[in-house]
Amino acid sequence: MEDVVVEEAEVSGAAEFAPALVAAHPLGHSVAVAVGPELRVFDLKGGCAVSMSDDSGGSSHSDAIRAISFSADGILLASAGDDKLVKIWKTDSWRCIRTITSEKRVSAVAISKDGLYVTFADKFGVIWLVTLGEDGEGQVSADNKPVSIFGHYCSIITSMKFSPDGRFIATADRDFKIRVTVFPKNPLKGAPEIQSFCLGHTEFVSCIAFTHLSGGSSFLLSGGGDSTVRLWDYINGCLLDTCHVKGKVGELAEPNETEDSNLAVADICLTNDGLLAAVAIQSLNGVMLLGCDHVDKKLSFLKVITMENSYIPTSLASSSSADLLWTVMGASNMPNQAASQLLTRVRIIPRFKKDLLASSDHSPAILEDSEVPYGEKLLLALQGSLDISKQEEVLASVLAALKVSMHKMLVKKNYSEERREQRKRGRNDKKIKK
Repeated sequence: MEDVVVEEAEVSGAAEFAPALVAAHPLGHSVAVAVGPELRVFDLKGGCAVSMSDDSGGSSHSDAIRAISFSADGILLASAGDDKLVKIWKTDSWRCIRTITSEKRVSAVAISKDGLYVTFADKFGVIWLVTLGEDGEGQVSADNKPVSIFGHYCSIITSMKFSPDGRFIATADRDFKIRVTVFPKNPLKGAPEIQSFCLGHTEFVSCIAFTHLSGGSSFLLSGGGDSTVRLWDYINGCLLDTCHVKGKVGELAEPNETEDSNLAVADICLTNDGLLAAVAIQSLNGVMLLGCDHVDKKLSFLKVITMENSYIPTSLASSSSADLLWTVMGASNMPNQAASQLLTRVRIIPRFKKDLLASSDHSPAILEDSEVPYGEKLLLALQGSLDISKQEEVLASVLAALKVSMHKMLVKKNYSEERREQRKRGRNDKKIKK
């Protein structure tokens, strides 16, 4: 019976659901939204939509983008996804300067703190590295191809982040693990030194985020399918505190409203000082705010900023120079979804900082569309449409999928022997030529 249920889920298309993503330039210069194969960028300095060009000679994205990430200095943006492409963009001109082809679909991407390396993870749990410039020893990859540096044993990597000081790279997977790896001076030779494992989640880990502290200790936050946000001493692999978000959401919801919902944590975004964390939850129409006490090493529930019932954020982002929390809702790879229906909804929370919560009992206001920076120009560029009636029709189907899709996508599936053989015959992985 279990095999039948899983196969029905695959046919419905829910297992291939791809959530819309948002990323903010660390200096507040721009904001990017990815939905399906489309990468939409708005220039917040010039007040206009960005026209992107490709000088790399590679193909454009043709399938769902699964990861986007700015470099620490904002000079580069990396995008990657189901088309097995990793594209590197220069943000001053918005030209693609490099296109890398992966052997498998890409699930996560990150840029090293010094901007010399791009790492990406494939669906088999292997972490690959490409060189953008010379390393400290003047060495570059001879054939200009990705180099495998380490891996999680046959487990999908769900999130990958460099520590604020660039010394470590943290990778999370669907098998409940977080691995913290020492990022070597010469990563082309591999990164075999494991600093720690952060073990404690009882279901898949969906997202991780480092706190950014100048001159102080840094911590790691993680969220997962077990409806928890966890605080870690990642140097030693110690669990410091756990916040059970399911209970908090249940207190706010109507009776039976969350009974059949999967309250997986979808994303975590921290303020620049690391004292406040915004959490997106799979079935929550809003954002949960948690306090992060670096002295007592505790997480505390603060409040939920509720949004309209039809809005469940799929991704969060903020920049170090502006107190804006960007949220987006949208999806691709939905059943019977046309390319013209790749719409998203963007909502912005201003004054995203800890001081506001300490001085007021009122939730931070959510900007109305008329209050959004650059108004309709920004919304049209990032959302794809200003027609509210059209948005509601498309996003209604997204809303239903958001409540169940993450579990279908990340929980391990059990197949019959016959079904496993069928899937093997249908694989289209690129064969490595020796």
